[in-house]
Amino acid sequence: MRISVIGCGYVGLVTGGCLAEVGHEV
Repeated sequence: MRISVIGCGYVGLVTGGCLAEVGHEV
């Protein structure tokens, strides 16, 4: 499951961090 978070600013950082902890590929 690949989720690209680009240009989302703070929300993108938070989302990316949470997904990284879960083990998803960002």
